[in-house]
Amino acid sequence: MMKRFFFLLVIAIAGKEAIAQQDSLTVEEAVAYSLRNNYDIQLSRQDSAVAAINYLYRNAGFYPRLNGSGTYLSNNNNQRQTLADGSEKERKGIRSNSLTASVNLNWTVFDGFRMFLLRNQLDIAVEQGNLVVKSAAINTVANVITTYYDIVRQQQQLRNVEEQMQLASDRLKLAQYKFDIGVGIKPDVLQARIDFNNSKAAQLNQLALIDQRRQTLNQLMNTAPSVNYKVSDTIPVRSDLVLANLLSNPSTPDLQLSRANIKAAELNVRLTKAQRYPTVSLISAYNFSRTSNNQVINQFSPLFNLNKGFNYGITATVPILNNFTVRQQIRQSELAVKFQQLQYENQTSLLNTNVVNSYRSYEAQRQVVETLDSSVGLARENLFIERERYRLGKTTFIELRQAEENVSTTITNLINARYNLKVAETELLRLRGDLVR
Repeated sequence: MMKRFFFLLVIAIAGKEAIAQQDSLTVEEAVAYSLRNNYDIQLSRQDSAVAAINYLYRNAGFYPRLNGSGTYLSNNNNQRQTLADGSEKERKGIRSNSLTASVNLNWTVFDGFRMFLLRNQLDIAVEQGNLVVKSAAINTVANVITTYYDIVRQQQQLRNVEEQMQLASDRLKLAQYKFDIGVGIKPDVLQARIDFNNSKAAQLNQLALIDQRRQTLNQLMNTAPSVNYKVSDTIPVRSDLVLANLLSNPSTPDLQLSRANIKAAELNVRLTKAQRYPTVSLISAYNFSRTSNNQVINQFSPLFNLNKGFNYGITATVPILNNFTVRQQIRQSELAVKFQQLQYENQTSLLNTNVVNSYRSYEAQRQVVETLDSSVGLARENLFIERERYRLGKTTFIELRQAEENVSTTITNLINARYNLKVAETELLRLRGDLVR
């Protein structure tokens, strides 16, 4: 069933309004709507989109840089000069203007392979972004499944409460009848009335609880709070989960992300070491300069000057000594690699522990369900016998009431056990990363 989740995204294309137009909602449809609309997934996609945009320009570091500049200046000056022979020269209103422009090219052809490493870094960033989105999707799907079936559980409990209301009502009628004909007592009638009122209050609380759970599911699907729908009336569970298979070759997004972090840390070590290599660049420029004056104070100064031309060359920067900064950064980046490796080992250990614990809960709840399935039948049979005995006056009001409570308690325990079994199953699939393919 879980393999169909991405396929079911097609169902959600119609948008949020489609939920309001249907009477029932399946768990697959709820998952499809959440995968499309959930805020956590949308936020993760936005973060991943940034890495994707950077990836589109991953080869930009190999291209040259070309810049242009231009300046125009206009001057109006008064000048006065005193020469070495004592003569003086003075001019007023000397106007001049100058125009300069240049186009500069700088092309780094070698930088210790940093440009290649930076491109690889963008590849890893895209992988990390995709894994973050997948992790958010898996967690959201798990929340949707558990919330959906929590609504189913609460509706089953509502039917159990309503059944207890009916039993209390029948017991009230029977107690009142026996009291009216003189073979019953007033406290039995009062207790039956109290039990009926308590069941009515439990029904109202249960209806409010169902509405709260539905609002939680609406928030996960990012739909309007007013949207209403029917859910399934059963909780299907899988019985084919095997611990050995669950522990073999885990491929959760969190573990994959941890491995990607290790690759990113190792790449950062190589980037740091690249600072030891020289940087070689090709440079070129085209320059234009024009200056014109209406007059000059010095007869040897030009009234008009024009300079233009093309130049090119090569430049190299060789690191010699930088206070051992590179060595320090290399050691720090190597420690970061070890840290990420320990993080991966720790996550693997935690994953295996959580899988084992969840599987123990899964097995325990499965056995509880099998046990309680038969107990419900026994409790109902016992209730039928006690009701007939009470009609015949062979048993007491308290024993009948206890038989009814036994039915309610057994059904409640069975409902909770089935839900807990589904939660354990969902958690196992979430830990394995199998909820979303």
